[in-house]
Amino acid sequence: MNEALKQRLRTALKGKRGVAEKKMFGGLCFLLRGNMLCGTGKADFMFRVGKDQDAAALKRPGARPMDITGRVMQGFVWVDPSKCDARSLKAWVATAERYVGALPAKKVK
Repeated sequence: MNEALKQRLRTALKGKRGVAEKKMFGGLCFLLRGNMLCGTGKADFMFRVGKDQDAAALKRPGARPMDITGRVMQGFVWVDPSKCDARSLKAWVATAERYVGALPAKKVK
């Protein structure tokens, strides 16, 4: 796991309520009320933007489709950290939060 990427996301998410961390996909995911919000892979950020925002998100600098198993996961994007300064990182978090924040909270198991 990339410690620098994890720390950058922690900083961008600081002070947000209902956010938890969980190891997933070989990286670290941040959950909002139990729903996947964003995270890190080996070398990239991951954001859950929702299928309706997929096309617009993929036009942003550094974004590409999320493909882990050979099949594109619609509604999720990888973002190149070198194309993502602190300001654009907060914008990515806000985009993901708009989508994930509208989802019902998951029940704690």
